[in-house]
Order: sequence, then C-alpha cells, then structure tokens
Amino acid sequence: MKIQKTLYPERVESNPRNGHSDAMPQSLAMILVHTVFSTKDRRPSLRDRVLREELHRYLGGILARLECQSIIVGGVEDHVHLLCALARTCEPASMVKEVKRGSTLWLKTRSEDLRDFAWQNGYGIFSIGFSQIQSVRDYIAGQEEHHRKTSFQDEFRQLLRRYEIEFDERFVWD
Repeated sequence: MKIQKTLYPERVESNPRNGHSDAMPQSLAMILVHTVFSTKDRRPSLRDRVLREELHRYLGGILARLECQSIIVGGVEDHVHLLCALARTCEPASMVKEVKRGSTLWLKTRSEDLRDFAWQNGYGIFSIGFSQIQSVRDYIAGQEEHHRKTSFQDEFRQLLRRYEIEFDERFVWD
C-alpha cells in the first residue's frame, strides 16, 4: 500500500454525490432587524418634517443599495427606526455603519444648519420574528404620537429591557 503525501492537510474535499448536479444550492435567509439610533447628543436636528421624510426615503435607498429590504423607516426629530430584512451577506454592524455614513454625508448637503450634523456613535439592533413585522411597523409609524409621552432615552431603555440586554447608562449615551 502506497501512502500519498498530502500537500495541504487542512484542506478537505468532498466528492460529488452520485446522480446529483455539481451546482451549488441556493442560500436563502430572512433576518429581520429593528435598528434604532439617535442624533449626536439627541439634538433635534430633524425637526423639519419634509426633510425628515426625505431622509427616511434616503435611508431606505441606502438599505436597497446594500440589498437589505426596507420594510419601514421612521422616527422623529432626534432619532430614527429602521425595520428591514438583512441581505444574507450583510453584517448588521456594516449595515448600520453604511446607513449612518451615507445619511450623514447627505444631510450635511441639505442645509447650512446641518453642516455639523452627526449621529450618535452607538445604536441598538434587535432581531424580530416574522409574526412581529406588523406590530413593529405600526410602532415605527406611530413614533410622533409615541414621543409626545416618552423620550428617546426612555424608549431606548425600554427596548434594551424588553430584549434583556444589560447596559451601563454611562456608556449608552453620547
């Protein structure tokens, strides 16, 4: 018996199954996320309703470019909510980074007052089940009414508690 020396012992090859094509099966995913982030220091930079609605459409466009299906984008003067299905190849942190980067650059061109616009450094991103889409969509659509009674900080604390995320107040806000 002759032993063959392997050049790459870490390499594993699989043999095609008899009777099956060599085509790669399709990879599919439905990863739904609710993302929330605020303006820097929760400044009410997005007071102008027309600008805010335009921003929400722009955020949806960034998501589309990332191949993430936007379900709803909403928010109020100091923060936004995104509900989307992540593309199967899109990492959550990369999606948020690109959404914040692209929208910051865009907002800075919209008005002299927004030349120093910035989003907070952090964010919250929460997975949801398919059966929760409508309730989260309604929640995001009702942000103006919701924030007549609740501050962004209280809302964010409630989300963190609902998802049982431990947090330290000293490091949540910027």
